Amino acid sequence: MDSAETNRLAPHEIAFLRGGRRAAVTVAVLALRARGAVGPGRGGTMHTTGPARGAGTDLPALPHLTKTVHASLYRPAGMRQLLDREPVARALTDLRHELTDAGLLRDFPPGRTRAGRRALRDLRDRHPLPTTGKGLSADDRLLAVALYGDRALTRLMPRFAREAGLLGRGGSTEEELPHSWGGGSGGFSCASV
Repeated sequence: MDSAETNRLAPHEIAFLRGGRRAAVTVAVLALRARGAVGPGRGGTMHTTGPARGAGTDLPALPHLTKTVHASLYRPAGMRQLLDREPVARALTDLRHELTDAGLLRDFPPGRTRAGRRALRDLRDRHPLPTTGKGLSADDRLLAVALYGDRALTRLMPRFAREAGLLGRGGSTEEELPHSWGGGSGGFSCASV
């Protein structure tokens, strides 16, 4: 996979590639939060706060997973409940198949392919971990969380992450994948992704 192809990966796809199901759903929730469509609820839950399309008509269309997460939050849910809701589970299975078909993941043994590892490495080289959220667009924040998981989440949006149950007990973008799937370190613009 060349860098032009990795530029086409959406943040939720990058997150799945890096950290699996929970990471992809976390990025979908953050995309909805940026549009004012999801907010924190009681006891580390999330709920819808508005339409997913957002206030502006110039916003790009939402990916299937993000639309599904929004529809599945018709009732407040924590991350574990959200991951178990049938429409979200199906959308995640579809996403995994898409990434496998693209040659970025393999089924057995489960994990990234060489092309998947290279894609993440190239993206991290071009987009180091921001040290602060100042001056970052919503897209930049999504990309940072997609690439760096909890480290970016705690730096860029700690309050929402904590209140919505995305961090701490029952919430982490790091739990799902073997250690060899995570890692990497290193402000950027999301325009190239």
